[in-house]
Amino acid sequence: MKACIIEQIHQNPVFKDIPMPVANEHQEIIRIKASSLNHRDMYITQGLYPGIRLGAVMGSDGCGVNSLGQEVIINPSLDWGDNQHFQSKQFRVLGVPDDGTFADYIAIDKKNVHPKPEHLTFAEAAALPLAGLTAYRSLFKRAGLKEGDKVLISGVGGGVAAMAMQLALAAGCQVAVTSGTDTKLQRASDLGADFGYSYKDEAWTKKLINDMGGIDVVIDSAGGPGFRHFIRIANPGGRIVFYGGTLGNIDGINPQQVFWKQISILGSTMGSDEDFSEMLDFVNIHKIKPVISDVLQFDDILSGFETMQKSGQIGKIVFDHTY
Repeated sequence: MKACIIEQIHQNPVFKDIPMPVANEHQEIIRIKASSLNHRDMYITQGLYPGIRLGAVMGSDGCGVNSLGQEVIINPSLDWGDNQHFQSKQFRVLGVPDDGTFADYIAIDKKNVHPKPEHLTFAEAAALPLAGLTAYRSLFKRAGLKEGDKVLISGVGGGVAAMAMQLALAAGCQVAVTSGTDTKLQRASDLGADFGYSYKDEAWTKKLINDMGGIDVVIDSAGGPGFRHFIRIANPGGRIVFYGGTLGNIDGINPQQVFWKQISILGSTMGSDEDFSEMLDFVNIHKIKPVISDVLQFDDILSGFETMQKSGQIGKIVFDHTY
C-alpha cells in the first residue's frame, strides 16, 4: 500500500510502498478515505517533537471505512488512561511513533474507532479529530465554558483555533478572534465571529475592551510575550487556556493582576476518550462542519506542508485518498 513516512529529520516525508497492516485481536483495519494535516506533522519533520520513530507512517487525523463498510472516524488520542484530569505516562498521539493515517490503510484499536457524523463528508470528518478534541477539552473541560461567556480565540488561522471559535459560537457565546492578516479576520467574521483584531495593532486590547468590556475565556496556542495581554483583558474570574507554545516562554505577567482578578491560567493537551465522545455528540447536535482551507489529493501532500509552513491557511488542510 502507499504510505507517507518520515525517513530523515529536516527533510520532507516521502511516499513508499509498504506492506498492509495486520490487525491484532484489539484492532481493526480501516481503509482511509481522507486525512488532514496538523502543525504536529510539520514539527515532527523538523525534529521538534518527542518520540520520533524514523520509518513511521505520519498523520494523526483520518476517517474511512471499516471491513463492514461502515463510515468511521478515528480518535487520535492513544492510551489516555482512566484519569480524566490528565493523561497517563503511556499517552501519545497517533502518527509517529505509531503508524498514522497518511496511508491507504491503518490498523487501529477498536476503542478509537467511532461512527462518522452523518452530516459530514469524508473531507470534513478528516478535519475534525485532533482539532475538535483539543478545542473541546480546552473550552468545556478546562475553561468550563458556559452560555453567554465572552470568548477570545487567538491566532484564528489554525485548525484548533478555528474549531474552538465554532464550538464557542455553537455554545451561545460572544466570540472575538485575533490574527495577523485581514483575510483571516474577514473569514472568521464570515463564519460568525463577533469581533476581530489584528495582534499587530498595538491598540488591539484597548479596542477589545471598548467593544466587549473584557473576556471570560481565552484560548491560546502561542504563549510568548503577547500572553501578558490576556491578563489585562480578562474579566474577574477569567480563565486562560493554552494548548501550545509556538512563541516560546511566557514573560511579563503581573502577578497582582492575576490574583486580584482571580484569574485561572490552565494548560491543556488533546483529550480523553470521554472527551472525544462528548465532542462528537456536540458536533452532531449542532451540525458543526470544520473549517477547511484546502482539499488536496493524497499524492500532493507535500504542497500541504508548504502551505502550512507559510501559515497561509485558515482551518484545515485535507487530503483526499479516493484516488
